[in-house]
Amino acid sequence: MVIVASVFAAVAALIHVYIFRLESLAWTDPGTQKVFGTTPETVEVTKPLAYNQGFYNLFLAVIAVTGIIVSAAGPDDVGEALIYAACGSMLAAALVLVTSDASKLRAALIQGVAPALAVVALLVA
Repeated sequence: MVIVASVFAAVAALIHVYIFRLESLAWTDPGTQKVFGTTPETVEVTKPLAYNQGFYNLFLAVIAVTGIIVSAAGPDDVGEALIYAACGSMLAAALVLVTSDASKLRAALIQGVAPALAVVALLVA
């Protein structure tokens, strides 16, 4: 089950790296504006916030990948703790997103399903 958790954690990490790219590197691109439902006016105002938020997503991905690597290398407890920390935070962020705005359910599911499955797999393991 730790391998299953690692696979879901890796998927979650990839999703969060993609979100990092959108928020921190491509915030003003028309495609990103369409994804987030923003306008050229709002992206300029929110650009510093998105840049910062994107890095939070990247850091969570890095922690998840570090947990996967450490778990595969041997000390499962340390690796699993890192996966729990990263995926638990990703899941919590998805819950905050949907509870702050119910119209963001789709985004919250994209952001939260893989880390939730990773956490469940670790609990079962």
